Amino acid sequence: MPITKQRTAVPMGGPATARITGVAPRRARRPMVVAVGTILAVVSGLGAYTLVNDAGDRVAVLALAHNVPQGQTITSADLVVAQVAPDPALAPVPASDSAQVVGKTAAANLPRGTLLTRGSVQIGVSLTTGKSVVGILAKPGMIPTGQLLTGAQVTVVSTPGQNAPKAGTAPQTINAVVVSVGAPDANENSIVDLAVDPADGPTLASWASTGQVAIITGGNG
Repeated sequence: MPITKQRTAVPMGGPATARITGVAPRRARRPMVVAVGTILAVVSGLGAYTLVNDAGDRVAVLALAHNVPQGQTITSADLVVAQVAPDPALAPVPASDSAQVVGKTAAANLPRGTLLTRGSVQIGVSLTTGKSVVGILAKPGMIPTGQLLTGAQVTVVSTPGQNAPKAGTAPQTINAVVVSVGAPDANENSIVDLAVDPADGPTLASWASTGQVAIITGGNG
């Protein structure tokens, strides 16, 4: 704090003295600084109001809790509720309409976190209805690269190796539908779930246990 000196009057011929005080002269506030501060306060208040108002306008809609492959029947466990701001460009299914979605099948592969729309689901029979599902550990060369899609019809061929039938004998085959294709592991192996007729389930499982199978597309019409 600035220190000011205040002179005091003394008799003629006496030494001049100065009294030190601790009072600093007041500085007048600048009008411009006051005005800027007021404007900032108003803007901050409006921003906070806008955030609160926008949060209050959010609506509850349905989203996917995890990946759902095409053709799979959607259950309540597949769904989560998300809070989103209304957008005319979007048409998500309201959370209150979950009963209209559960039991229908996915119209396409639906990744986790996708907002569910009316077009995301369809009325139809699940790929696994009335079928047996067999998982196959598909190694590189056993499946066409990048061509296996959920819902695709494929033919599984037995490749018994040294126990192969004599020349001229057709290999054993089983028609199937792809239910899901897992992500490749470090060795590029993938788990492929196939839906087959119940009568073919045990045979396909036996083939899969030996790893002596191959999957071809477009072979069963």
